[in-house]
Amino acid sequence: MQDHRPDSIDATAAALAAQAYLPSRELATAAFLALRLSRPLLLEGAPGTGKTAIAAALAAALHRPLIRLQCYEGLDLAAAAYEWNYARQMIEIRLAQAGQQQRTADELFARRFLIERPLLQALTTTPAPVLLIDELDRADAPFEAFLLEFLADFQITIPELGTLTAATPPLVVLTSNRSREIHDAVKRRCLYHWLDYPDAERELAVLRARLPGIEARLAAEVVAFVQGLRRLDLYKLPGLAETLDWSRALVELNAVSLDPATVQSTLGVLLKYQDDIARVQGSEAARLLAELRQAAQG
Repeated sequence: MQDHRPDSIDATAAALAAQAYLPSRELATAAFLALRLSRPLLLEGAPGTGKTAIAAALAAALHRPLIRLQCYEGLDLAAAAYEWNYARQMIEIRLAQAGQQQRTADELFARRFLIERPLLQALTTTPAPVLLIDELDRADAPFEAFLLEFLADFQITIPELGTLTAATPPLVVLTSNRSREIHDAVKRRCLYHWLDYPDAERELAVLRARLPGIEARLAAEVVAFVQGLRRLDLYKLPGLAETLDWSRALVELNAVSLDPATVQSTLGVLLKYQDDIARVQGSEAARLLAELRQAAQG
């Protein structure tokens, strides 16, 4: 099987850029080391800064399948790793009884009765996949204790069956919006990187890469407006994901530049809380538009 792992940081950045994901030098370094050292990569940062998107970009760049585990409150072992197919086991017992046979525990707890969930799928899938454990901070803190064996040794111990280990370690990407602190034991097993909001230059480059047909003037104005919003004291600052969504909406509306009416009618694409929309509407939006016009003239 061909190894598509990049052999340098620059090659990693180029491979991601080919998937329209433009990483910083630090993020490209973290991704490169995660691949070369076979270590999980923990990404923290505000929502919409590209944490989830890099897993998909890496999977495409490496020609590997992407397996996603979306975390949520109450996530348990059965949903995350594996569960036994009890219905099939009961059928096996009934068939054995009908034939006046017996089934031992070893026969009933064989691999064919095991239902694989994302964590176990990541150990058994070929080629080794990219596993995205998304928004780990949404899961209950005790769930992290189960992850320790998986992150340290890429294996899962199933009491009835034994220990299953990956032949080739998957690339594991964990994300957190930092709604709570991730336990130190998890962090020690991972490489760590913080994703912040991009500066104007990088955001404009990402926008052009993702929407190559967007008008240059509109793209520049969108980025300047969003950068201005991030300087305000809003409840939820718009991330890069919102910038892209807003840009797509403006393109669909055939906008070639920003104007007060267009901004007013589309703020719900960019901002997700009514208090934030109410603050930006009217004079604040007009001020930001005036600033970007002045900057463009300068």
